[in-house]
Formats: sequence, C-alpha cells, structure tokens
Amino acid sequence: MEGLLITLVLIVIIIALISSCIKIVPQANAYVIERLGKYQSTWNPGVHFKAPFIDRVARKVLLKEQVADFAPQPVITKDNVTMQIDSVVYFKIADPKLYAYGVENPIMAMENLTATTLRNIIGDMELDATLTSRESINGQMLSTIDSATDPWGIKVTRVELKNIQPPAAIREAMEKQMKAEREKRAAILNAEGEKQSMILQAEGTKESAVLKAEAEKQATILKAEAEKQNQILLAEGKAEAIRKVQEATAQGIEMIKNAGADDAVIKLKALDSFARAADGQATKIIVPSEIASLAGLAKGITETMKEK
Repeated sequence: MEGLLITLVLIVIIIALISSCIKIVPQANAYVIERLGKYQSTWNPGVHFKAPFIDRVARKVLLKEQVADFAPQPVITKDNVTMQIDSVVYFKIADPKLYAYGVENPIMAMENLTATTLRNIIGDMELDATLTSRESINGQMLSTIDSATDPWGIKVTRVELKNIQPPAAIREAMEKQMKAEREKRAAILNAEGEKQSMILQAEGTKESAVLKAEAEKQATILKAEAEKQNQILLAEGKAEAIRKVQEATAQGIEMIKNAGADDAVIKLKALDSFARAADGQATKIIVPSEIASLAGLAKGITETMKEK
C-alpha cells in the first residue's frame, strides 16, 4: 500500500514537473530564456519546452506598440523664457534580448532621454519659434531618441509634444497681442468693405451717367433723323409742286402754240397774270410799260371776237 502511494506521488510530481516545463507564448509577446543565469534564447509565440531547474523565463516582453506619456518638463528657450512641456512617445520593442539586458529601466531611461533632448532643442529656439514649430521639434526629437534607444532594443515610431505652457505673464501678453491682431484684421476688413462699397457706388453712378448720355444721344439722333425726314418730305413736296406748275405752264404754252395765238393773246395772258398778282398781299406792284397799251389791245381783241 505504501508503495502504491509513493508511486502515485511520484507520478503527480512528474506530471507537475512536465507541465511546468511546457510554456505557451501568447501572440505579440516574447520570452527571454536564461539557462543557469545566462541568456539562452528568445521564445516567439507558440509552444515551447524548457529544461527543468536549469532554464527559466528571465523576462516577458510585449511586442505591441506602446505609449509612454511623460510628465511636463521645465525647459528654457533661447530668449530665457521658462516653459512646461509634456511629451508623448510611441515605441515598440524591436529586440527582446537588448530590451532585457540593454538598460536597467528602459522606460525611465527613455523618459530622461526625452527630457534632455527636449531641453537641447528648445534651448536653441526663441519663444515664438517654439510655439509655431511643433512639427520641426517632433521630427528632431524622433530622430535623436530613436538613434539613442537602438542599443536598448527599442524602436521609437513617433514623438509628440502634448502641451506647451508658457508663464502666465507671457500668456496674458500673447492674448493681448492676439486680441490686437483680431481688432486690426476687423478694422482692415471694415475698411475694405467700405472701399468696395464706394467703388460699387461710383461704378453705379458712372453706369447711370453713361446710360443717360447714351439715351440722350439716341434721342438727339432720332430727333435729328425725324427733322431730316421732315425737311426731305417738305423739299420733295415743294419740288413736286414746282414740277406740276412747270408742267401746267408748259402744257398751257403748248396749247397756245397749237391754237396759233398771236402777240395779242400772249399779252392778254400777261395781263391776267398781273391781275392775279395784284390780288395778293403785296403792297407795291411794279407795272411794266407794255401794260399801258394792253387796254387798247384788249378792246381790239374784243371787237374782233364780236365780228366773228
């Protein structure tokens, strides 16, 4: 009975010993293994076996990207302004062996390295440049810290300045300056608006004057065209009247010639024309010398017509 109990105990011990030697490394992790106190190997994710009593897991390393948020650090600018700046560092473990044996406390070492690097960079810049050059500062810090952490098995992927806090007096001065700049821009915008308004008003007045002048010009042209047409029509009417009179006169003369009229008839016609002229509005009439003999001529013609 005692032998069976001892056998069972031994079996349990052996099972426990074997199970303790079987290790499963999770994804995105790595185990640093030491044998008799000396680095043996690095286990990647999966199932692994270690020698009992002589092998041990020296360090479990997380391979995911990690974030280290460091407390605000006092830094002094080139123009002697003290500011508080806190930074954030994104990093990954590139080599678990170096991470385990490169430095005693990698995160603390990286924090101190970040603080000293930040002081060196800000110390060469003035306050205004510091506030407006975050991207440049981030790039310089990334390059410096990444190179310095390579022996520790750390790969720095990104560095960001979280907050930059100038002294209270500087912040008040900056706020006043920003307020003055905003008021200046507002005044400039108002002046530009008034200028544009005056320009538009002037252009409107100019357009109105031009349109009015064009309208007056068109009206004058149309009036002149109307007067011209009126004068042309009057002249054509007068010319037509004169032509008609001349045609009538020519027809009368032709009829007299065809009738064989002598000088006596012609003189009677002249006398008739004189009588019509005397019926007009003229106050003075010049009587030709031939008119004196027209009376006798008319009497002779009358007697001749009676005899016939």
